[in-house]
Amino acid sequence: MTPASVVFNSHSDCGFHDTGWGHPEHQGRLRNIPSALRNHPELFMALDHREGRHATAQELDIAHDPAYVRSIQALCASGGGCLDADTVVSAQSWDAASAGVGCVLDGVDLVLSGTAVRSFSAIRPPGHHALYAAAMGFCLFGNVALGAHYARQRHGLQRILVVDWDVHHGNGTQMLVEQEPDIRFVSMHQWPWYPGTGAADDRGPHGSIWNVPMPGGRPRAEYREALLRAVDAATAGWVPELVMISAGFDLLRGDPLGAFTLELEDVELLTRALVERAEGWCAGRIVSALEGGYSPDLVAAACVHHLRGLL
Repeated sequence: MTPASVVFNSHSDCGFHDTGWGHPEHQGRLRNIPSALRNHPELFMALDHREGRHATAQELDIAHDPAYVRSIQALCASGGGCLDADTVVSAQSWDAASAGVGCVLDGVDLVLSGTAVRSFSAIRPPGHHALYAAAMGFCLFGNVALGAHYARQRHGLQRILVVDWDVHHGNGTQMLVEQEPDIRFVSMHQWPWYPGTGAADDRGPHGSIWNVPMPGGRPRAEYREALLRAVDAATAGWVPELVMISAGFDLLRGDPLGAFTLELEDVELLTRALVERAEGWCAGRIVSALEGGYSPDLVAAACVHHLRGLL
């Protein structure tokens, strides 16, 4: 493995989060990714493939209410149930969700130890709607937000940039990071759309939030340019020590839960643009994790393009 390696990590337990028949966030979202990578052998061989670990309850407490964390653990142990109209847990959802967070924390450790330069975690359930003390929008725990706080607490970083291009606003991530002025959050999302948050004038209590609400159906270049303008504004006179990406592939044309028009090539272009900026800021260090994306074939293809961009 070379110092410039890119880690692709996941965990088999992520597939055991059972959301029920017909739910858009299902285990098929992950199944197609390994086979898509095998269809691109040069890419497959260039990656450092790893299985992540489970986060502990104490690590989840870094950003969440400990009582909430333990209530999820207990509900799963009792067989599961509904948390809201969209969010359910099954008996094995604790293992899946803690594995998802653990993969992101592993990615942080690998990148900040110099073992890898960048990492991507193919995980579920997603995390960017999870609130401090409540599940929301398919999400149980704030995977990327937890990774940002973990990088600060475990590794002593100060300045972290989180970029969220999921078609839905990362309201949970914003809630979990906006009290820290040195975690800057950029979210491009469809507006008006679920969950109804993320107005452009919502800058957070420290002005560390850059929300980029966009209508559906616009030309592809408008989305790319709007996101990168916000990234450049967020980093003007401020140099991040780590970049984290909430990689929601529901920004693609054809996703059943969004109306953006981006294509697979745009995923690679956006990824490369962030890699180029990160090279100037922080020796290229990026930790990325899967968020939304509800067409399994599109998600798998997007992961290929995202990983190409990270390489």
